[in-house]
Amino acid sequence: MGNASENFLLVSNISKDNDFIMGTLYTVLGVLSVLGNGTLLLVAYRKKASLKPAEFFVVNLAISDLGMTLTLFPLAIPSAYSHMWLFYKSTCIVYAFCGVLFGLCSLSNLTALSCVCWLKVCCPNYGNKFSYYHAYMLVAGVWCYSSVFAIGPLSGWGEYGAEPYGTACCINWHAPSTSSAAMSYIVCLFFFCYIIPCTVIFLSYTFILVTVRGSRQAVQQHVAPQNKIANAHALIVKMSVAVCIGFLAAWSPYAIVSMWAAFGNPATVPPMAFAIAAIFAKSSTLYNPIVYLVFKPNFRKFLCRDVARCRRTLGGCLCQRGSVEKTTCQQECNSTRFSNGLPESHGKCRHCPYPQTVSGNRDECTDYSPQQTVRILKGSLHQEVAVSRLSNELQSDFL
Repeated sequence: MGNASENFLLVSNISKDNDFIMGTLYTVLGVLSVLGNGTLLLVAYRKKASLKPAEFFVVNLAISDLGMTLTLFPLAIPSAYSHMWLFYKSTCIVYAFCGVLFGLCSLSNLTALSCVCWLKVCCPNYGNKFSYYHAYMLVAGVWCYSSVFAIGPLSGWGEYGAEPYGTACCINWHAPSTSSAAMSYIVCLFFFCYIIPCTVIFLSYTFILVTVRGSRQAVQQHVAPQNKIANAHALIVKMSVAVCIGFLAAWSPYAIVSMWAAFGNPATVPPMAFAIAAIFAKSSTLYNPIVYLVFKPNFRKFLCRDVARCRRTLGGCLCQRGSVEKTTCQQECNSTRFSNGLPESHGKCRHCPYPQTVSGNRDECTDYSPQQTVRILKGSLHQEVAVSRLSNELQSDFL
């Protein structure tokens, strides 16, 4: 706990009811962020052998979001419920430093990711040369770039202080009115860490969308199924754009309010405006895991596989189902046999997660996933083949 004078300086400037609402929202956001980003990192660890260079930015984004959650929320939640900042001034500075570092790291990471997507989609001759070494260097550059602006206020360029609503800390937005160094810091921060990244992200995805649209039109005109890799590009674009829109929508209110305080009259900015903007900013930690765990096929596949294993471990083997379920499933098995003629699909069912013999008796439980097939039109005939038999490019269209 801080001393009396320090607590007096950091008393909340909004009502107790609003502080209670903020504390509740912070609690919900914190729990969801830890679960979401923790799960995403666990899935990435499980598939680390098959991670692509561009997916390193997804992992790095989850690390920065989890870092923000673990360093800010445990301090902000009790302070909001107590209607005052409960900790020392040094803790306030550390809180502000972590908020700036992880927030700028996330935005810089999204900027680098948009550039990599643009390179791979719009300039494939160069994008195909993007290697693990390039990914490592860019991730390191993201942290270095963010550290420069996070360390600035610690070295006298800018200043950390209490938020206008009183129960958290960040950059002192009132300092530019009395310090030219603080003004130059905020100008550079706004230009290099918001305007330029947002511009790069917007232009990158604009060019990508134009390129993908042109590729789709070319495919439709020439009826060339082998060139449908554009669908995989479109999936990457949709996920990346979703993450960026969510992040920018979360941080834009805070950027607008802070610039209002820095370049206008700070006394005219309502403390509640900063409080609402801070909630939006902290919600940015949720978007990354939601998008990648729900919409990215390879992440979702590993997550479903791990969830299935956990269910078998905690609930027992799924083979021990009731006789009614067995009878129903056996009927479905008999009516939905695979018909692709492949040896490995003989006797398997589309509905059952386990192999089944012709007689309908289950074998002992194993880690098994049903055979996936695709129907391809050749001339006037349809041919059903296993997805695993397709090329990697064609697989990306179906998985």
